[in-house]
Amino acid sequence: MPSLILLMIAGAAIAAWWNASRAAAERAETLGRDACAAANVQWLDHSVHGTGVRLYRREDGWLGLERSFRFDYSEDGIERHVGRMVLRGERLVSFTGPARGGRVLPFTPRDGGQ
Repeated sequence: MPSLILLMIAGAAIAAWWNASRAAAERAETLGRDACAAANVQWLDHSVHGTGVRLYRREDGWLGLERSFRFDYSEDGIERHVGRMVLRGERLVSFTGPARGGRVLPFTPRDGGQ
């Protein structure tokens, strides 16, 4: 009986991991598609690819997961370029990709620059 309980706990942990991974991939897909549309470039393959997962320390002191994704886009329909993004939860913390026609926002540190 204890082995069944352990198996159920492991199954629930795997299901939670899978669900969080899919949610992050869907968020990354939306961000990549929107960035390509805003820059008026072609979003290739209509997908993002997870490239890494690592731990980071959240602001509340707990550990969280930081997921990295890549996607491909083309400015002229011939050459392929790679875009990259990093998500912490659902928050975008890093983005490299198409920016033509997009606005550049200044970076303002949360702690007042100290």
